[in-house]
Amino acid sequence: MRRPSAIYSLMRMTVFAAVLSAWACASLAAGAGPDTDPAAALQARYAALSEQLEHSPFPQHLHVESMEGPGASQGDVYAVVDYPIATVSDAFSSPANWCDALILHLNVKYCRPVSRDGRTVLSTALGRNFEQPLSSTYRADFVYSITASRPDYVDVELNARHGPLGTGNYRISLEAVGLANERAFVHLRYSYTYGFAGRLAMEMYLSTSGSDKVGFTVIKGPKDSPPEFVGGVRGAIERNTMRYYLAVDAYLGALATPVPARFEQSLERWFSATELYPRQLREIDRDAYFAMKRSEYVRQQTAQ
Repeated sequence: MRRPSAIYSLMRMTVFAAVLSAWACASLAAGAGPDTDPAAALQARYAALSEQLEHSPFPQHLHVESMEGPGASQGDVYAVVDYPIATVSDAFSSPANWCDALILHLNVKYCRPVSRDGRTVLSTALGRNFEQPLSSTYRADFVYSITASRPDYVDVELNARHGPLGTGNYRISLEAVGLANERAFVHLRYSYTYGFAGRLAMEMYLSTSGSDKVGFTVIKGPKDSPPEFVGGVRGAIERNTMRYYLAVDAYLGALATPVPARFEQSLERWFSATELYPRQLREIDRDAYFAMKRSEYVRQQTAQ
């Protein structure tokens, strides 16, 4: 797979802006302090969000947040899942399982764990929402690390230093803490940083094909009128944070399916979940999605 050149036409920049809005990187907000127990911190976050989770507009107890700062964007999904913490921990303490989850996303065209310099790296390819040869995608290598793994808590991170158009500090993180009644509280974070070229490309995307797209945060909505959702950069990162969260949830939901049928089940679960939010997440019809992902999954097992 080739690395794009440093100079792009405006059309090329718009294309990659759409891809950038679908991947993750560096944090905007400071995490728990060095002396804070991370499981206790996530439990405290669960308590603080109890009202939002209880009155969530989503089918499950789920809350979406986003931030846009100088040269960086971040999205967060917090959700209560009906799986014990051990199931979540076991599933995402495996790099191969991460690839089987990430490939569900429209813009992830390839993912394979490799060993490099004593570290586990997820070698990925990002692209458009239709079938593409790997030679026309962009390569991103994410260092995989388990930051914490305890009976009541797990934290897994994927980090990449570099991306296209001057972007960097890519990050996807998933942490979860156990709750009562065999449930878990999950936090998925998705973020990245960007320079002038990345900002210009995003502005091009948002003024063209992304101009009418929105996220999930309601910024205005009296009870007697339809809600108005956040747009722009925050809307873009919220859409794709949700897509990645739904990939994690779909993978977990398919674990009870026998292995030969598990990938098909995860495809069904991911696509059905995205269809609950057509204004935010609909990009492709069911037949096209299934055909594309089946082909990419086969390639993922064989291509280097």
